[in-house]
Amino acid sequence: MRRTIFTEDHEAFRASVRGFVDRVLRPRAEEMVRERTIPADVWTEAGRQGLFGLEIPEEHGGAGAGDYRFNAVLSEEQARFSFAVSSCFGIHADICPPYLVDLGTEEQKARWLPGIASGEQVVGIAMTEPSGGSDLAALRTSAVRAQDGSGDWLVDGSKTFITNGHRCDLVVVAARTDPAAGARGITLFVLEAGMPGFTKGGKLDKVGQDEADTCELFFDGVRVPDHHRLGAQGQGFVAMMERLPQERVGAAVANTAHAAQILTETIDYAKERQAFGRPIGTFQHTRFRIAELVTAVEVTRAFVDQCVLAHAEGRLTGVDAAKAKWWSSRMQNDVLDECVQLWGGYGYMNEYRVARAWRDARVSTIWAGSNEIMKEIIGRNLGLA
Repeated sequence: MRRTIFTEDHEAFRASVRGFVDRVLRPRAEEMVRERTIPADVWTEAGRQGLFGLEIPEEHGGAGAGDYRFNAVLSEEQARFSFAVSSCFGIHADICPPYLVDLGTEEQKARWLPGIASGEQVVGIAMTEPSGGSDLAALRTSAVRAQDGSGDWLVDGSKTFITNGHRCDLVVVAARTDPAAGARGITLFVLEAGMPGFTKGGKLDKVGQDEADTCELFFDGVRVPDHHRLGAQGQGFVAMMERLPQERVGAAVANTAHAAQILTETIDYAKERQAFGRPIGTFQHTRFRIAELVTAVEVTRAFVDQCVLAHAEGRLTGVDAAKAKWWSSRMQNDVLDECVQLWGGYGYMNEYRVARAWRDARVSTIWAGSNEIMKEIIGRNLGLA
């Protein structure tokens, strides 16, 4: 089905992103997998290409696009190349900047946004904790006022599964500032790498997402000046809830694009791979199964496209974002599992893209809020709580 949400400007930007992928990312693909990180010069080259500034105003080094459809194009083209790279760049360019742009003071914006736009300062966001998972209201990392009258905060605790964590120069940290206030007792802070007491664990040994330098972060009495507080005290949970729909629709865009790309490559394989004297795609079972997979991808894309358009127009609801996130991640995993089956034994070999894609995609049902949480959001909206 023909897509209708993108204009000529969006497609021109898509061509630019594809050029970056082919010129910069593709030649470094094996290196990124081997080193389990995206090299610093790749980050800065993406910044020079203007890929990180869509959410950042021009006066702070960005493009100030003001149209989420450009974000969606970027996410699609990155996910077509690598689901892990899409994750890392998405955190940096799509998820974190709105916190700083919307909540930051003018001094904070001037201090941090230009480096994010240029790729010289990699940013992450630290919500998830070892004991809390998707339950953000139950986080234990604490921030208390120093007793010396300075107004500084002392941050203690830990975060886990932090994308860009090992490389990050900046990280937005959710911490509890009022233990008795529940969700209203959470505040956001921006911590900088190198602050005394702020340490990073080793790169986590994940099932997939090899290129993503995911790690744990540890805070041991980190002294954080009050001018590193992001937004009002006690409003961190509200700030996260307001911005999670963008994270979730972005995840849905990447899920769908990744599944579509690997399915396209699988269809090409089915036309060439011979079994019993003819291409495997000519067998009725294979044709029927691929027909089902193509339909699943295209139907999902139609809904996700409408969510992208709604978000660009400021009318996407958290419930619809939750629907897009859980459905697209489930669809992606179903499609890629079938693709592995169609590739046969080769589909289980890490040297083949389909195997890596299958491993990379598994986490999509867990991150950005697990699919169970997404269904809880939808169910409560139906009055079923």
